[in-house]
Formats: sequence, structure tokens, C-alpha cells
Amino acid sequence: MYVQFRNSDIRLHNEILSKYYEKVYRMQLNAPVPVPIICENYLPGVPSYLGRDYHGDISHIEANNLLAPHPNGAYLVRSSRSANGEFHTLSLKFNDRIHHYKLFYEVNAGLYVRQKRYDCVRSLVADGLVTMYLELKAPLVLERLPTANYQESPYMTLNKRKLRALTKEYARNSNLQAQPIWSPNINDNYEKSHTFKTNTFKGLNWCELCGNFLWGFTAQGVRCDDCGMIAHNKCSEKVPNYCIPDLKYLRGVFGIELTTLLAAHRSNLPFVLTKCVSEVEARGLTVEGIYRLSGFADEIDAIKMAFDKDGDKADLSQEKYPNINVITGALKLYLRLLPIPLITFIVHPMLVESLQLKNEDARIKHIRLSLKSMPKPHYDTLKFMIQHLKRVSQHSAINKMNPHNLATVFAPTLIGPPESSNSMLPDMTADILLIENLILHCDAIFAESRSIVV
Repeated sequence: MYVQFRNSDIRLHNEILSKYYEKVYRMQLNAPVPVPIICENYLPGVPSYLGRDYHGDISHIEANNLLAPHPNGAYLVRSSRSANGEFHTLSLKFNDRIHHYKLFYEVNAGLYVRQKRYDCVRSLVADGLVTMYLELKAPLVLERLPTANYQESPYMTLNKRKLRALTKEYARNSNLQAQPIWSPNINDNYEKSHTFKTNTFKGLNWCELCGNFLWGFTAQGVRCDDCGMIAHNKCSEKVPNYCIPDLKYLRGVFGIELTTLLAAHRSNLPFVLTKCVSEVEARGLTVEGIYRLSGFADEIDAIKMAFDKDGDKADLSQEKYPNINVITGALKLYLRLLPIPLITFIVHPMLVESLQLKNEDARIKHIRLSLKSMPKPHYDTLKFMIQHLKRVSQHSAINKMNPHNLATVFAPTLIGPPESSNSMLPDMTADILLIENLILHCDAIFAESRSIVV
């Protein structure tokens, strides 16, 4: 059963959360600040990533004596006699006690005690003092992290639009009359992981999974590049693969992962392909060498920029681009730049395996079953493209582009380069044969499949 929240309930909930976050935020500001204990002696061979707070080879007793007269937050770094160079020791005064931590360094990553990496010891200590202070003063904040429930998170309850797309149960039980054109639901096997990246947040921010404050001064949590979801590092590990991208976080169109792009635009097919195909079928089906001949690179780049800037409002008219080869060049460029090829790496070997079957009916059946393993956006877009290529091939007497010639052009575009290859020029024979089979048997392979709404 789903609880329906009234606007007044949500406003009250937000007010309570805001007061709570503000209280925790102010508590963070009361945490001790770093007080480096500077070494007054000259020490040769100090590692480049350590500063004047490094005291060399001193014992923990000597470290305790140096830190004792100073306020909480005082710290120093020393070498560890039993570490064999693997780590140093960070000695820190907190809550009137001296604590000792193993301090590691990783090239191109930075200094760390736990998971978070820092550019300098001072930043590490400042962040650590905040966490330790909150653990001391507000332990319930940290205790909730391991028990956070995605279905009950603020991300789910306060983002109603995402709620519909992110829960499989909603799709199964909903009685809504009108469904969006493209809606990830349980029947579509929708799965898209969040692209979380460590982020330093300014001001008051909270985790959209557990609802707790993001404490610290640097690298407090992660943000999803595609939908903008914010979470603690630990919380992000529990978030399911139901990211619904938001257009404001996407930069352009070319080079964007297909599922991400279609989810953000709430579309079944990428508009780059639908607009280019529309132009080709309107004025290019009888052009000799269509798709084989290339247009001018600067004009193709201009179309790419137009799509990235204007989206589906980009002008591809004959008045602006009289050379149809420029349109086909932009289409092929879009497919080549997909991070995950249209025929995915997982499905590709399954399709190649089907070519070993001599019986045509068995081969077609195997191809159909293999294609069902693809994500719906990839399946629908591949179907759209193959149907288009079949229509192009039906004019091969004039345009000289039969199924084999089209397959030769599109095999590296639809399939992409192998994930790992020892050859400079990989053998494309099987891939060309595969695309040719898709074009020749298009109707049988894609028969009784999911309908596409453009």
C-alpha cells in the first residue's frame, strides 16, 4: 500500500527536516579545528606529500607529550617504526585524549585513513574532527546510515515523479489510465545504475537515501551525474539501479549513454536518429552510395553542435544542408559515439554464435532470442535502424546499397570496436554477415515485438 502525501504534509516534513539539518549543521561548526604542531627541527627526506607537521621518527609517548599542552584538534604526523614504509602515523588530540591512526598515501589519489582521500593532512584532520564530534554529540545520525531504507527515503517520498518510475511495485499495482510514452517498469526490465562521483558540497546538504546531514568540509558525499541524487558514500552502495536522468544534468546529446538519454527525454527513440532517418527517407533513398559516401566534416560537426544545443528543434532541412551525405554522416557519428554500442557487448557474442547455425529458421530464432536480452532502448533503436536500412536496400538498383554493402558500412558503427583486441584491424567478416542477416530477415526477426512510438 502506498501512502498519499498532501502538500501540507510535505511542507511540514520539509520544515522539520530543515530545522533538524540546521541544528546538525551548527553542531558541525562547533567541532574542534585542526591545530598542526610544527616540527622545529630540520628533517632530511621528508615525503613531498607531508608538511611541517611531520616530526619524523618519534615514539607515541613523545607524540603524546607534544600534543598534551595543546587544545583538542592538535595533531602531528610521525613515522611508524613497524610500518616498513607502508604508512605513517597520525597522532590527534580529541575529547582530551590522544588518538593514533595509520596514515596512508596513494599516488594520484592522496592521503587517507579510511575511504576518503585528501590533498593534505590538514583537510583530512578537519573532516575527521567533524565526524568524531558528531559521533560524540549526535550518535543517532550515524547509527541510521546502515539501516536506511530506499523505499522510505526522502528521494522516494518527496520526488513523486521519480517514485512512479523507480518502484517496480508501483508499475505492477498502478491503475492509472494514462501512462507516459516511455516509462521504465517491471515489464521493460529497466535497469540503470547511478553514476555517483565524490563531490564537495557547499552549505547545507543532506543524503537523499537516509535523510541525514552530509557533514564534513570536503568530499562529504556523492552526487549522481545523471539524476543529481545526493548521498553519503555508504548510502550510495545501497541505492538500486533505478536512476531516472534529468535533462539539466546532461551535456549535449552525442556521447550520452542511450538509456540515460531516452530516460531523460522520456522518449522511445533518440531524436538524432528519427530526424536524420526522416531526411534520408524523404530525399536520399535513390542517392547513389547513400551511407557509403561521407559528407564534409565541418558540416557534420555543425549538425552535431546543433543537436547538442537545440535538441529535436535542430534544422536539417534541404535548404540548410542540401548534401544528404552530411545528414548520414551525422547519424553514423552519433552511433559511433555511444559509450555502449547499440548492439551491446554482452549480446554481440550471442548473435555471432547464431551465425553458426546452417538452418535459416533456427538461425532467425536464435537471433530473436538473443536480441531479447538487450535493454529495451537498445532493442527498439536497433529495430528502428534495421527497418530503415531494409527500406534503403529496397532501392539498391538505383543507390547501389544492397544489404551486404549497408552491412559493411554499419557493422563497425552498430557493434563498435571489441572491448579488447590484439589486432590493429579486427576481422569484421562475422559482424558484416550478422548485420546483413538482420537486414535480410528484418520482418521475421522483429516480428511480434514491442511496438515503438516515435
